[in-house]
Amino acid sequence: MSGSGKRPLGTRRDWQTVGAATGLGCSVVTSLILCIGGGVLLDQWLGTEPLLTLIGVALGLASAGYLLYELAVINQPEKGLLRRRKPVSRQDRETR
Repeated sequence: MSGSGKRPLGTRRDWQTVGAATGLGCSVVTSLILCIGGGVLLDQWLGTEPLLTLIGVALGLASAGYLLYELAVINQPEKGLLRRRKPVSRQDRETR
């Protein structure tokens, strides 16, 4: 059946992409639910009806946007906000 035209289940790179997209989707939904839900609950508790809900929406959208940004630069760590530090060699430490 090797000539039946079936494609393999996917390469490792394909599964990594699926995993990254799934993780991003869960992170975006979780951040939006927590921020908006927190705003609604605080509004009900404090009686400041739409104010804290709108702040929650803004915070949720900002965190979702940041997560999308991080996914866009995941293969370019020098462009992200969280840069990897290069390990300092023993010679560099001794010369300081």
